[in-house]
Amino acid sequence: MLKTRSSAFLSLILVFLSGTLVGAVSYRLYMVRTVESGVNPPGHGQQKMDPEEVRKRRVNEMREKVGLDEDQVSKLNVIYDTTRQQFHALKKRGDEEGRGIWEKQKEAVRAILRPDQLPLYEQHLKEQDEHRKKRMLEGKR
Repeated sequence: MLKTRSSAFLSLILVFLSGTLVGAVSYRLYMVRTVESGVNPPGHGQQKMDPEEVRKRRVNEMREKVGLDEDQVSKLNVIYDTTRQQFHALKKRGDEEGRGIWEKQKEAVRAILRPDQLPLYEQHLKEQDEHRKKRMLEGKR
């Protein structure tokens, strides 16, 4: 009876170890293939693609997958140009509106400050602006 229990225990241990080994090898193969495929989640070391390259790729995909002819490709390019212009105009309006909101905020803060606090607030704004410019320069490198 002791021999049966021992062999059953040994068999159980061997099955457990072989499962662990198969799992480890499978995980390793999965990770190697994932890295080799170049698939990275957005924002994890992936560089931003050139907008013109993205556009060329999209036009080619539409040409291949949808079967666009040359006339349709030229019309698609006009659509893409119009959309780009609209997004640029929206961003410009948003930037201008955002600056207006910040200026209103600063004026409202100035209105609640005492005269002796105004120079301190202006210095604080100057420091914030310098810090923001520094961050922007570091981000562009």
